[in-house]
Amino acid sequence: MLDDAIKGQLKAYLERLQRPIELVAALGDDAGSQEMRALLDDIVACSAKVSLREEADARVPSFGIAVPGEAARIRFAGLPMGHEFTSLVLALLQTGGHPPKVDAAVIEQIKGLPGPLKFETFISLSCHNCPDVVQALNLIAVLNPNVTSTMIDGALFQAEVEQRQIMAVPTVYLNDAEFDQGRMTIEEILAKVDTGAAARAAEQIAGKEAFDVLVVGGGPAGAAAAVYAARKGIRTGVVAERFGGQVMDTLGIENFISVKETEGPKLAMALEEHVKAYDVDIMNLQRAAKLVPAAEPGGLIEVQLDSGASLKSKSVIVATGARWREMGVPGEKEYKAKGVCFCPHCDGPLFKGKRVAVIGGGNSGVEAAIDLAGIVAHVTLLEFGDTLRADAVLQKKLTSLPNVTVIKSAQTTEVTGDGQKVNGLTYTDRTSGESRHVELEGIFVQIGLLPATDWLKGTVALSRFGEIEIDARGQTNVPGVFAAGDCTTVPYKQIIIAMGAGATASLSAFDHLIRTSAPA
Repeated sequence: MLDDAIKGQLKAYLERLQRPIELVAALGDDAGSQEMRALLDDIVACSAKVSLREEADARVPSFGIAVPGEAARIRFAGLPMGHEFTSLVLALLQTGGHPPKVDAAVIEQIKGLPGPLKFETFISLSCHNCPDVVQALNLIAVLNPNVTSTMIDGALFQAEVEQRQIMAVPTVYLNDAEFDQGRMTIEEILAKVDTGAAARAAEQIAGKEAFDVLVVGGGPAGAAAAVYAARKGIRTGVVAERFGGQVMDTLGIENFISVKETEGPKLAMALEEHVKAYDVDIMNLQRAAKLVPAAEPGGLIEVQLDSGASLKSKSVIVATGARWREMGVPGEKEYKAKGVCFCPHCDGPLFKGKRVAVIGGGNSGVEAAIDLAGIVAHVTLLEFGDTLRADAVLQKKLTSLPNVTVIKSAQTTEVTGDGQKVNGLTYTDRTSGESRHVELEGIFVQIGLLPATDWLKGTVALSRFGEIEIDARGQTNVPGVFAAGDCTTVPYKQIIIAMGAGATASLSAFDHLIRTSAPA
């Protein structure tokens, strides 16, 4: 099952096991069970501390990882390969006593959760967001005996997917009720399970002293700004909804100079590790609600948060990035994650053999259509303009695919469904004015991004597109407030440009500090 190179790496990892573990398998005679048996045999062969036994389970093929004499609290219903192979390795190590790389406070919070908590996570092996959720829930199960975590490959257990009408991954169930969908960090999961966590975090934040530089946003621009500020030896804070930002939803990155190829989550992890190497106060899972400018020159700027807490700083760098642009038509919100999707890599496998539409004829839209064409029965691409905007090489590839239909000058006007899931969309032919309906099961929206700047309206000058207007130094119209990245008017929304803009804004903020004085 595993090639010799991977076996060698796995054997080295399993040398870190501090106690014996056993694999508890539920196997049949099907091809999937045979593959799983081969994988489990390879794992057992890599360490004398790993054993294998079989027992019945409702899902076949599946296997659990347990300490001998205890019930398996982590299970994999499906073959954890591809993006999920790391989830498997971590589950083996952590069950075997290898210490996790999380803060001590998080560990104590996990151990204090009341149970029982039965998590089930439906994933696709091509989803780059799913492993983080699986790994977080597995760790919670390792540390708390009242918790179980099961990864379920939706492609392998299609009947269960259909029964639960799952149309987006990752989808997490808690005690047989839908818990949440999409990418989640361990902190986000704990905040939702531990109902008192948000109030405790808000109380802690409210008691913090004023910062010299407060960065709002944890994407590439925010991370760069934080590093540059911290290196100046000044009091630096980062407040963000999630560290990594939009990069966390990016699959392949091949234009980050000096790094030939990487993936968004890997880059986001590297950004966070770099920031944590300095004395930076990171406040995650916090959404900015309002900016209050300083009452007088050199005074403190206030950032109010959704939680009710507020932070003060001598200077502020806004790097809140952007979010997926929605169509804004009837039915879109009602059927989000019930057929309306934004990530073809994550959710595409759930539409195998079905009909889907892609909205948008730019590079993202055409790339999505090309990817989906290899999975689904048919793709209909709708472009608002009279020509596609994607690169010529992508258009050439698109037109070579037999199961793709391109409709130009098409304005989507409605998403239709049966009350449970999408069954089609309606669009207007902008040339003839005729309204038409397309029957399908999925819609992938790929029409660009919107700057996350609603909370700044009426305070900071914004362009007609909602972008923060900045000068060459990253300065806004509000003294002491700087901005960087995709939320600004800087042209070309690219990771490397956002990082440079973050550094610029941070250096400008430092220059502002040394030229002004703030009250004690």
